Amino acid sequence: MSFQTEIILIAALTAFSCAIPGVFLVLRGVALMSDAISHAILLGIVVMVFMVRTLDSPLLIIGAALTGVLTVTLTEILINTNRLKKDAAIGLVFPLFFSVGVILISKYAGDVHIDLDAVLLGELALAPFHRASFGDIDLGPVGLWVMGIISLINVTGLLVFYKELKLATFDKGLATSLGFSPVLIHYGLMTVTSITTVGAFEVAGSVLVVALIIAPPATAYLLTTKLSRMIGISMVVGICSAVLGYGMAYVLDASIAGSMATMNGVLFLMALFFAKERGLVSKVLSHFKKKLNFSVQMLLVQILGHEVLDNAAQENTIKNMIDHMAWPAGFARKIVQRAVQKNLITRHKSLLSLTPLGREMARQVMMR
Repeated sequence: MSFQTEIILIAALTAFSCAIPGVFLVLRGVALMSDAISHAILLGIVVMVFMVRTLDSPLLIIGAALTGVLTVTLTEILINTNRLKKDAAIGLVFPLFFSVGVILISKYAGDVHIDLDAVLLGELALAPFHRASFGDIDLGPVGLWVMGIISLINVTGLLVFYKELKLATFDKGLATSLGFSPVLIHYGLMTVTSITTVGAFEVAGSVLVVALIIAPPATAYLLTTKLSRMIGISMVVGICSAVLGYGMAYVLDASIAGSMATMNGVLFLMALFFAKERGLVSKVLSHFKKKLNFSVQMLLVQILGHEVLDNAAQENTIKNMIDHMAWPAGFARKIVQRAVQKNLITRHKSLLSLTPLGREMARQVMMR
């Protein structure tokens, strides 16, 4: 297996794993918590490095995960005081932990290989060089094994606790009445988020981790309202952003993690503009369609009100409609054409007359 293939597999597994907790974080409105955790765990990593004196110990993952849980706990405590809003509490806790971690690195670990740039951006290009082995057998990159195991944990947790997660996310009251603990489920979700973030931290860096946790679920949220589909679409979007991002980095000779995060943004923007129901283009077209339909209805009412008058031949004309409605000439012609196509009016030269269908619709509009 080539190094390029290994990099893509690691990135794809990371995106796949991040999608699962990411969907629930986005739906719960606590997506910023992933940003807090991804930065705050630096403190746990640094403390564990000082304790075990190595960067290869699994205790680093444990320490970082515990720091993530501590970040969530302290944030929840501040929120429950009712003195701070959620975003303010997050903004107090994670900069504190991250800053202490940075200070400890710069002050006491200047000769230790913990690069602050790698912390933020990660270095996927180096991931294949950190390999796992059993005797003389090369088992592949450590990052591939770590993210594979975390992905297995996340999928298993999703399958086992899907109903509980769904209930606690959309209806906490019903979850409580059925005997589930929304608080316990919340902390379980945050623990899984911490573990996922820690696993992806070394190879992906905090920027890409946040992008993979938030952007694919946010993209999926624009494309569907069904939870199961949202999870699946989120996984696909994350994997696509990883593959396309690597291709972009290869062509431009740029940062792999940065390119993948950029592709997450590009895919999100595409969904934001072109999603079938929630996209901006769809909403603009829907608004324009509603405007046309409303204008057609006003045209019908206007014709109905004047057709019994003696001067109907002068009143029910396009020119008079333009004067009465204050419509631009081009827009007025479009409305008349639309009404004719729907068999609501007939047009004889400049005179406009209602069809039976148009007369009935006009009366219904006036009765509303």
